[in-house]
Amino acid sequence: VAAGAYAAVFASNAAGRYLASLEDDDVAENEFAARLREPFLQRTKATMRDSAMPFLQRVTPKGLIARTKRDLTLAGMSDIAPEELVSLQAVLGGIGLLFSLAFFTTHPRPGLVLIVLLLMPTAGVVTPMVVVKRKAKERSELIFKDMPDCLDLMAISVEAGVGFEAALDVVCKNFDSPLALEFRRTLKEMELGVARREALANLRTRNDVPELSNFVTALIQADALGMPVGRVLHTQAVETRHRRRQWAREKAAKLPVKILFPLVPFIFPAIPVLPPRPAPPPPPHGLAPPPPFRPDS
Repeated sequence: VAAGAYAAVFASNAAGRYLASLEDDDVAENEFAARLREPFLQRTKATMRDSAMPFLQRVTPKGLIARTKRDLTLAGMSDIAPEELVSLQAVLGGIGLLFSLAFFTTHPRPGLVLIVLLLMPTAGVVTPMVVVKRKAKERSELIFKDMPDCLDLMAISVEAGVGFEAALDVVCKNFDSPLALEFRRTLKEMELGVARREALANLRTRNDVPELSNFVTALIQADALGMPVGRVLHTQAVETRHRRRQWAREKAAKLPVKILFPLVPFIFPAIPVLPPRPAPPPPPHGLAPPPPFRPDS
């Protein structure tokens, strides 16, 4: 009897392992088919990246990788590995150095060659990071602009009897913006079992927006003290809308000063070039002025 039971258990385990291997084979086939459906250049790029990634991780300093990863996260470009951006900076810097050497062979002037030799590699190294910083700033402004509307919708949903997670889902369905994407990621973390406080802290870490940090801090404090979430959302929406109005007024006040930069070098130099326009001729002497208006008596 014991031998029969052992044989049955062994057979069931063997069958389970066989079924698991079939499922693994199906998953591998599906991944292979999905990889084949990708464009050729994308497959080649992914293969080269996977093969070069261990070497790049060994030769790149960890501090630089951490800072680059932080900048990519703030710019919403988390799909790009920091090693790829660092390698792109190195490649563009090398190309700039080659162009500088080629310029030296055609224009053998020491002063000009020194300037080009400094500017071209520096521009190649700095340009990718400037683009990332610019995208991060634009993304932060978009998040700041959408915050009052999103918080208003969340406050209305919570006051209507919907839970906080359901209110986040309502915002994600009705908005298509970086803030909605961040809320969707936070909601997925909560669905996967992450505590609300930790998910909100991750939301604050991924974004460098002071208003969003204040909102997350207020929510964490309200959750800890047992305050109504709807009241906190309404208060934060009013404050954020007031700050957005002040930000718009500040932008409008800075606009005349910014207009001077293209106005002075491009518009003012062209004014003396314009031919002077003669004054209109006086009316002829025979043309009498119209008689004054007299009402009929």
